[in-house]
Amino acid sequence: MKYFVLLAGDGDVGPWDQLSPEEQEATFAKFGAFDEACGKRAGVETLAGEALQDGSTATTMRTRGGESTVTDGPFAEATEQIGGFYVIEAPDLDTMTDLCRILPPYDIEIRPVVDMG
Repeated sequence: MKYFVLLAGDGDVGPWDQLSPEEQEATFAKFGAFDEACGKRAGVETLAGEALQDGSTATTMRTRGGESTVTDGPFAEATEQIGGFYVIEAPDLDTMTDLCRILPPYDIEIRPVVDMG
């Protein structure tokens, strides 16, 4: 099954621009450890993963009544910043939650991807 892993909110990490170079390096090391653990786990494959720029760089497109509007910035309703994501093939949710414990302590949302096939 494919899972979407959303890294949302700073959790215990704190805002990136407020971390010392040493804290940033330690955070990167946890991402490396996560990638390595995924590669070693049977039945797990990382299909995609990216860090995202700050929410102030976002563009939001909304369509209502057939009309689209485009505005600068993230969804106003979102209280957390989205920092990045992964799409991972894994045998089950338990495997995903186990692996996500290796990541830096962000607020993490894990969702199954709908199989459209």
